[in-house]
Amino acid sequence: MSDGPLGAAPAPVSLPRGDLLAARVVADVGEPLRDALDRELTGYLVLEPGTTLLLDVAERGVITLADGVPVLAYELDSDAGGPAALAALAGAGPVRASSYRLSAPEIATVHDCDPLQVAPGGPARELADDPELAARTRERAPDGRRGEGGDHDALAAFLADEERVAAIKREAREEAERRAAEWGLAGELADDGRVD
Repeated sequence: MSDGPLGAAPAPVSLPRGDLLAARVVADVGEPLRDALDRELTGYLVLEPGTTLLLDVAERGVITLADGVPVLAYELDSDAGGPAALAALAGAGPVRASSYRLSAPEIATVHDCDPLQVAPGGPARELADDPELAARTRERAPDGRRGEGGDHDALAAFLADEERVAAIKREAREEAERRAAEWGLAGELADDGRVD
C-alpha cells in the first residue's frame, strides 16, 4: 500500500506504506522530529495541520527520514517540494503527526529525488523554530549533508511564489465569507474582505 506519489516533481516517486509507530496531535512539530532523531527512525512523518479538519481542506505534508535525519519534504495540497514544502507547512499550528518505519532499501528508492530534498536541519528550523534541534540534526547527518541548510530560506521561497501567496489570500477570503454567511454575518464584511 502506498501513501501516494510524492508529487509532480521532475521524477515523481511513490512512497511505500510503512509500519505506523505513533500518531498524535502535537502543538510543536519539534516533538515528532525530536522523537524521530532520538529513535534514529528510517521512514517518514506525515503532518496534517489542524486546518485539514477545521476548514475541510486536504492538506498534508510528508518528511522522509534516514536514521532520524530529514531527507525529503513534500506538501500534497500545494504540490510543493523541498524548502517550498516546508514553507507551505510552516506556522500551521497544532498538527496530527504520524510516524512510519520503512526499511533502508525501501526508503532509498525515493531519496534520490533531488527537487524534494531539504537540508537536514531545515524542518526543525522552519517548522519548529528550534535551532538546537536543527544543530543536533545537522550533526547526525552523513558527512556529505552536514553543510546543507545555510543557504536556503523557506520563507523566501514561499514569498517568491506569487501565485501561491495569491491563492492563499483568495482561499482565506473565500473561507471567511463562507464562515460569515454560515454565522449570519455576511452583511458585516467590509468591501475589502475583512470582517469589521
